[in-house]
Amino acid sequence: MPDGTTRTTGSTTTPAQDRHGGTARLAVGVVCAGGFTVSLTQTLVIPLQGDLPRLLGASPADAGWVVTITLLAAAVAMPIAGRLGDLLGKQRVLLASAALLLLGSVVSGLSTSLAPMLAGRLLQGLAMGFIPVGIALLREVSPPELTHTAVAAMSATLGVGGAIGLPLAAWATQTFDWHAVFWLAALLAAALLVAVAVLVPRPPARAAGRLDVVGAVLLAVGLVGVLLAVSQGHEWGWTSPRTLTSVCVGVAVLLVWGVHQVRSDDPLVDLRASAQRPVLLTNVAAVAIGFGMMAQSIVVPQLLQLPAATGFGLDQSILAAGLWMAPGGLVMMAFAPVSSRLMSALGPRSTLMIGAGVLAVGYLVAFAMAHEPWQLLIASSIASAGVGIGYAAMPTLIMGAVPLSQAASAVGLNALMRSVGTTTAAAVMTTVLASNLVAGPGGVHATEGAYRACFLIGAAAALLGVALTALVPRRTSAPDHVQAAPTPAEALEAEAPTAG
Repeated sequence: MPDGTTRTTGSTTTPAQDRHGGTARLAVGVVCAGGFTVSLTQTLVIPLQGDLPRLLGASPADAGWVVTITLLAAAVAMPIAGRLGDLLGKQRVLLASAALLLLGSVVSGLSTSLAPMLAGRLLQGLAMGFIPVGIALLREVSPPELTHTAVAAMSATLGVGGAIGLPLAAWATQTFDWHAVFWLAALLAAALLVAVAVLVPRPPARAAGRLDVVGAVLLAVGLVGVLLAVSQGHEWGWTSPRTLTSVCVGVAVLLVWGVHQVRSDDPLVDLRASAQRPVLLTNVAAVAIGFGMMAQSIVVPQLLQLPAATGFGLDQSILAAGLWMAPGGLVMMAFAPVSSRLMSALGPRSTLMIGAGVLAVGYLVAFAMAHEPWQLLIASSIASAGVGIGYAAMPTLIMGAVPLSQAASAVGLNALMRSVGTTTAAAVMTTVLASNLVAGPGGVHATEGAYRACFLIGAAAALLGVALTALVPRRTSAPDHVQAAPTPAEALEAEAPTAG
């Protein structure tokens, strides 16, 4: 047109807005790549687990903390990072998370003993705050037509990074020195830090107030107490004084935290908003669906690696098992646009129910046929499709029910609830398998019935997620207290991308 503008569907788009749209899409790509990178580091040590006692000069029980400490740190970091994102600006928190990931990877890469390795893995776990803050940021900076797809893709990175990380780490440890996996993570983290600084916009902070430091400390202590008991209960004994003390202290501290949050003028988590039926039920469903997602990640690799002499093991190497699992992560990403279209057509509530239902079908397929690696590939791919569909709907449901100023905090709490589900799943699956051991030609191993029971438990958890989501009330219009997200141009014009 003569004035240099382009009209589409009755609206006028300036060349500046075209550039903003392109910049917004680039920012979406960077944030999603960051989610993939952060998630990737969570599974990098899995192929090393059996060798960690020898490599670090530690007992097997102490070496197990290399995995546990990362899970605990991630659970604590997500709600706190979410609140910091609302208060300080989400791009700043993404930068801090990427810096933590870089530092943690370097410390781990230089480690030859247990203490520095635990410090590095702790920092890597804290970097998981990138996920909920990134999801909330995408709501602000992505073009309207891309928002559902962007959130779906970011949510899918939780599974994609974990699925790709296993074979990648197995290959790296078999080809290079075992420290190579951490230097790979450091390179990815350094690239992420630069990309976030240069390419991700810095919209203004959406909330006023200050960080509730007392609340953050109480939440950290309470969560660590409860999750420590859940994750270590099998090792310590479920009725041992150690386990019971840990869970009782954790629950007591969380109750004190809850009272403190209700009375605080600047709570870390707005429990009144979180108690609203849509938010509460979505978070409870997140526990069930997180449980369902993690169950296959625990059971399927073990079944693939069992010796054929057991009569039902599939005799795959660690690398081969990882490769059989990797397509599941790609399926999650492939179903991100499917989730987006379902949310546009049916809404996030129905989409979450569909995702949890597909997840349950995947477990039932595994229960029915798990006699060949390709059969488990099909089952895990179906389950992964369900996760890819459902995981995107959860934060969308949450963000649609809270004010924009609380978006990152609310998504952080939802991510925490998923983490509770995955941690619980790991404990339950381990307990079921360890309680049904037999001695045979392939050595001591869990029975075939125990593995089949795990698949049924995973299906039951997913179906529970369907039932809980069905109780979430339908919403025909946005609640009055929810502010509309700014357009990409508004968000980008608020503050141009800077390296600060």
